Amino acid sequence: MRLYQRGHLRTVSRQLLGIYLSDHQAGSTLGIELAKRSARNNRGTETGRALQELAGEIEADRDVLERLMRQLGVEGSRVKRAGAWAAEKVGRLKLNGHLLSYSPLSRLQELEGLSLGIAGKQALWEALANMPESDDLRGFEFDQLAERARMQRETVESLRLTAAEEALRPA
Repeated sequence: MRLYQRGHLRTVSRQLLGIYLSDHQAGSTLGIELAKRSARNNRGTETGRALQELAGEIEADRDVLERLMRQLGVEGSRVKRAGAWAAEKVGRLKLNGHLLSYSPLSRLQELEGLSLGIAGKQALWEALANMPESDDLRGFEFDQLAERARMQRETVESLRLTAAEEALRPA
């Protein structure tokens, strides 16, 4: 089924796009919560400063996504957002080698989660950038958003590799 008909999204495709965007909106909720938590856990370090900046960028990206959703008349799912928020909280319960405290493994796992989420966001922007021109999608710089996600991922990957070295170094 073609996505566009005379420059406008078709009804069925709009529904599928809405689901896709809503899923990414929920993912951004999880990413923001994870970035903020990890920034707090690494406060006063280079990693903490980078993650604080990243959290702000993820929020800005979510704002763009929500503007796109409003322009398309897509409502986000409160259930999905609440589920993503809860998943981030439950994710804190995983074993990290320390009974009650933050560990180097915690940092590594948080950075891996952020890297995966940013890769998903980059895929979203690239998919939208690859769609045919449409009045429904005007006013969004998807290529620039994809490039920003790529740069965010590079930053997180650098931090992740350092965290892996610290967490997994033989004693």
